[in-house]
Amino acid sequence: MTLPLTPTDVFKSLADETRARITLLIVREGELCVCELTGALAQSQPKISRHLALLRASGLLMDRRKGQWIYYRLHPELPAWVIDLLRSIAAANQDWLEADARRLSEMNASSPNQTICN
Repeated sequence: MTLPLTPTDVFKSLADETRARITLLIVREGELCVCELTGALAQSQPKISRHLALLRASGLLMDRRKGQWIYYRLHPELPAWVIDLLRSIAAANQDWLEADARRLSEMNASSPNQTICN
C-alpha cells in the first residue's frame, strides 16, 4: 500500500529550506537521528524537531525510537514517483548539501567507534 500523496503535498512539505535539507540528507544517508540533523544543519534541536514533526505528519518521513534517540527515514510506503523525485533532487544538488554533509561527516569522524547518537 502506498501513501496517497499528491505533488502539491510533497512540494508544500519541501517548500521550507530546512525541511528540504533534512529530507535530502535523509535520502542521501538512509536514516539519521535528531542529533545528527541538528549538527549537520547547525540548527537548534527544537527547530529540527518541529520540522521533523511536520515531515512525519505529511507522510514523507517515518521515525523509530532506539533508546533515547529517534531516527528518521523515508516512509517505506511512499509512492515510487516521490522516491524517484527525491533521489533525483538529492543527486542533482550535492553542492547545495555540501556544507551539511561535511558537518555530518566530521561528526561521524569524531566518533569512529560509535554512532553520534549513542
